[in-house]
Amino acid sequence: MRSVTDEMAAHALDYDVQLMLRVKAGDTSCFGVLLERHRHPVIHFLYRMVQNHAVAEELAQDVFLRVFRSRASYEATAKFTTWLFRIATHLALNWLRDAKKDRVQDSLDAESSDAPALQLADRNPNVEQHMVSGTRLEEIRRAIASLPEKQRAAVLMHKYEEMEYSQIAKVLCCSESAVKSLLFRAYETLRARLAHMA
Repeated sequence: MRSVTDEMAAHALDYDVQLMLRVKAGDTSCFGVLLERHRHPVIHFLYRMVQNHAVAEELAQDVFLRVFRSRASYEATAKFTTWLFRIATHLALNWLRDAKKDRVQDSLDAESSDAPALQLADRNPNVEQHMVSGTRLEEIRRAIASLPEKQRAAVLMHKYEEMEYSQIAKVLCCSESAVKSLLFRAYETLRARLAHMA
C-alpha cells in the first residue's frame, strides 16, 4: 500500500491533490485552503447549472461537506478538480431532476425572468464579461441554461472551467467520444439559437 508521501510525490504538480492528501492525513487546516481556492468556481458552476443563487450556495456547501466526509477514502487517482466537479455535477443534476419532479422549475423560471441575473462577488472579470455586454451575456446564459442537463454541464466545464475532455469524461462518467458528442450537439444548438448575435 502506498504511503501518503508516495502519493504526494506522484502528484507533485497538483497542489490541490497535495492539500487533500494532507487533509486525509489529519491536517484539517488544509481543507480551509481548498475551500478558499475552489468555493467561488464551484458556486459559479452550480449557479449556471441550477439558475438559482440560494440553491447554488446550498449545493456548494453540500459539495464541500461531501469532500470533507470523504477525506479518509480519498485516492489521488485524478486531478482534485475532476473529483470536485464530479461531486458538484452529480448534486446539480440530482437537484434539477428533483426540481422537475416537484414542478419547482416553473417558479424558478418566473423568478429569473422578473429579476436580473445575480452576479456572484468576484473581483476578477471573467471570460464572459470581457466578451459581451449585459444583454448579450444574459442571452447567452439563457441559451446555455436551456440545454439538456448533461450538455449544459459539459459546456460549463469545457468553456468556463477550462477542463479537458478527459476530465469532463471522468466527471460525467462517460467516454471522451461521448463528451465530444455532447459538446458538438450543445455548440450546434447554441450556434443556431445565437446566430442573430454573430
